[in-house]
Amino acid sequence: MKTPREEGFRMPAEWEPQEAVWLTWPVNVSTWPGIFDRIPPKFAEIAALVSRHERVRINCPGAVQDAARTHLRQAGAALDRVELFDHPSNDAWCRDHGPIFVLNDTTGEVALTDWKYNAWGGKYPPFEDDDAMPRRVADALGMRRFPVPVVMEGGSLEVDGRGRLLTTSNCLMHPNRNPHLSRDRIERMLADYLGAETFLWLDQGIAGDDTDGHIDDIARFTPSGAVLCAVSEDEADPDFCPLRENLERLRRYRDAAGNPLDVMTLPMPSPIYYRGDRLPASYANYLVINHAVLVPTFGQPERDRRALEVLEHCFPDRSVYGVDCVDLVVGLGTLHCISQQQPSGSQSVR
Repeated sequence: MKTPREEGFRMPAEWEPQEAVWLTWPVNVSTWPGIFDRIPPKFAEIAALVSRHERVRINCPGAVQDAARTHLRQAGAALDRVELFDHPSNDAWCRDHGPIFVLNDTTGEVALTDWKYNAWGGKYPPFEDDDAMPRRVADALGMRRFPVPVVMEGGSLEVDGRGRLLTTSNCLMHPNRNPHLSRDRIERMLADYLGAETFLWLDQGIAGDDTDGHIDDIARFTPSGAVLCAVSEDEADPDFCPLRENLERLRRYRDAAGNPLDVMTLPMPSPIYYRGDRLPASYANYLVINHAVLVPTFGQPERDRRALEVLEHCFPDRSVYGVDCVDLVVGLGTLHCISQQQPSGSQSVR
């Protein structure tokens, strides 16, 4: 079987045209201890916001679909743009357990890559239903599926659609993922299945992140070609030095012609704790959709405002919405973590 790259596929950038955004409806009460009742309405609020701009597809077991529709209706979702799929799940983090879609620019076909999923190194069993999610999505859409015998989560990588890929060594090289694979081999798999050509490796993620350092909390590409890097302004904060090292590493990168990256900075929110534990709150966990950007906010008016201003500068042709994620981040993720974009194509199915 040929690889996606051999067949002309690539992973598009998030700001390229999208057919839909996928979510997985929350069902795991233990993910949001003590506040789970506030989470389904929050998912409905986010789905409603996305539905103003494009289709929303939700993995949602049949037993909770009526309740989900009630929440969606109360949130004002455009129900004609919302589709529920009877797909069982273990948790709600669609960015990581969902498919990673790829596009063939020549034929217009959209297919999906199906990486192995082990709940960030086996931290949260069971995860068999989540691991099966890409296959179920492919079956539901009648879409071509490329299985990959490698553990990989969508939140661990960021692409610009033009061959550049951002990731972290602390996550991809962690022994709880693929201990038998070298860095060169991992790069080859990312090249073969996602069309990556240039790899920008950072080191580690932020405090409180149980994923071992997902890139979507610390650095993102922008349509201009710049890289947006999260930075902490508090020298006493545990995030200060790791994020500063990531920033300096990005500033040292040179392309094949010797040109430096255009690097911009994004502030971090003040630390947030729940029941004594540090939460991985980051404005970098934003979601780009058609004509809009959804940005997590954390009840910190000044820092929230500054983050929104940075994103408005990076995406001048899109509406930028702040979405209160103070409750959502208790589950150790926010907007980007719960979503996965499906790119538009002229031929999405077989």
